[in-house]
Amino acid sequence: MIVYQAYRFALDPNATQMAALASHAGASRKAFNWALGLVKAQLDQRAAEKTYGLTDDLLTPITDHARHGPVVGVDVGIKHLAVLSTGDVIDNPRHLAGGAKHLRRLSRRVSPDRRTGREASKRWQKANADRSRAYARVANLRRDGLHKLTTALAADYATIVVEGLNVAGMVRNRRLAKAVSDCGFATIRAMLGYKTTWNGGRLVTAGRWCPSSKTCSDCGEVKTKLPLRVRTFVCDACAMVLDRDLNAARNLARLVEREAGTGVARDPEPRGFNGRGADRRTPLAGQVAVKRPPRPGTVGRQRPTADRELTFAH
Repeated sequence: MIVYQAYRFALDPNATQMAALASHAGASRKAFNWALGLVKAQLDQRAAEKTYGLTDDLLTPITDHARHGPVVGVDVGIKHLAVLSTGDVIDNPRHLAGGAKHLRRLSRRVSPDRRTGREASKRWQKANADRSRAYARVANLRRDGLHKLTTALAADYATIVVEGLNVAGMVRNRRLAKAVSDCGFATIRAMLGYKTTWNGGRLVTAGRWCPSSKTCSDCGEVKTKLPLRVRTFVCDACAMVLDRDLNAARNLARLVEREAGTGVARDPEPRGFNGRGADRRTPLAGQVAVKRPPRPGTVGRQRPTADRELTFAH
């Protein structure tokens, strides 16, 4: 989805600034109109091509004016809302857990004396409205915190790398459903998606099976297993000891370099990002899959055709 955002600014210059603006206003206006004409011509071209029945991948591509700048990996979680590859840690405010006691008290006031087919009393309606306002306040606090976090990330970094978490599958876990919903992992990724576009950056989403937590950010060694209860990563190859979330964030930041390559011919491929784990190796380029011929004596005895037809007939 492409989001276009327009801004309008009001200037209040002093006398000196007014003179400076007057001396450059004509040139700046001409440059603005020239750049606006390029953008408008491209959008008009795409609109005309859509009338031909072309699909989106065949339309004139939109020029990407992405800026160059620092790369950051963001590992989201329940204990800490976000851990950056720079070492910064954003604590989880836990708005829903903080207001759980108040919400339970309001829910107890709403639950009794509500019968089917019976008009609700004024007292019940007031209690239900109080509970709705309490839930709305929790949602607003969560949304405000996520907006502040994603706005700061999109403004400070040109490329942001996040995990492609299966949030729908995580919510199915009854022990983690409430905590995962309170964090808003999907909302964070959606906000970063359009805010990086507004700021001229880009958002890179790592694959769902990318072993960012199991990979050593120092030597690239991949662990076969790393239970969720283990919060400290200890590499068996180089003996590096690092926080699990920080290690994953650093691997996410380096994923952009791994995808783009080093640019050096015959440079060996980096290790550690096999899709399903440490035991799987990526096949060499240029190999063609060939069907293996059956070995003699491996095919079981088959019934005659007449017997099969007779069986189907019955």
